[in-house]
Amino acid sequence: MSYKTIVVHLDTSPNAHPRLEIGLRLAKQFGAHLTGAFAVFSPDPRSLYVMAGTAEYYRQHEETRTERRAALERLFHAELRRADVPGEWVAIDEPASLAVPRAGRCADLIVAGQDNPEDPEDPESYVGDFFPENLILSCGRPVLLVPYASNARSTGGRVLVAWDGSREATRAVHDALPFMRTASSTTILTVNGMHEFEPARIPGADIATVLARHGVQVEIVDIETGPGGSVGELLLSQVADSGADLLVMGAYGHARWRELVMGGATRTILRSMTVPVLMSH
Repeated sequence: MSYKTIVVHLDTSPNAHPRLEIGLRLAKQFGAHLTGAFAVFSPDPRSLYVMAGTAEYYRQHEETRTERRAALERLFHAELRRADVPGEWVAIDEPASLAVPRAGRCADLIVAGQDNPEDPEDPESYVGDFFPENLILSCGRPVLLVPYASNARSTGGRVLVAWDGSREATRAVHDALPFMRTASSTTILTVNGMHEFEPARIPGADIATVLARHGVQVEIVDIETGPGGSVGELLLSQVADSGADLLVMGAYGHARWRELVMGGATRTILRSMTVPVLMSH
């Protein structure tokens, strides 16, 4: 398996540029076709007409957005030519929360962005409530999320895999195989592994054996969190300590409502990721 069709979500925010850069680099690396799926959040203009002055604001906003979209489309085609990557631009006239999952279902990998709800200077980055979560849960494909503060120059050279033996983690590991086959190092990280697996077996050994048969050089690490420890915070710490440039993990191993309300590893990573994260559900 390799990634032969990659969809990158693009919008009019500055964060679209790092996503495009990563999408181009991966398409070049894997010999893939790159689709730029342009989709944004558009409020119903009828709701704005009840407020004095908002109709003119909406018109000006749409003019600015149209100019940015045209500039981004020109950049997309220019970068495709420069990188010698086959691809196409698709502008979808429906909310991104519907458009991107639909476009991504016919792809091997989706590149999207982390939510940035705390930046009032970048309202264009908002494309829908819980957009990354809904994309991961609804598209049926692996999603590579790019941090909004990303300045990564490589993705997938040093891979850290969060392994707990779950269905979601299993899906993520196999979805990330193209990265791991070309990575300089791959680490399988288990957390409190001796409490989850048979005492006579090394945590993570079975999945490491499977990966080794694919030609992946694997290291196994088991970490103890201690009482009340946060798995998500531990993963972030391990990413920093290991120098990983890609984290691979399953998303929402617990009920989604529970993680949204009470936290959990998925929510922690979605909120505080520092490197690109490949998530599968």
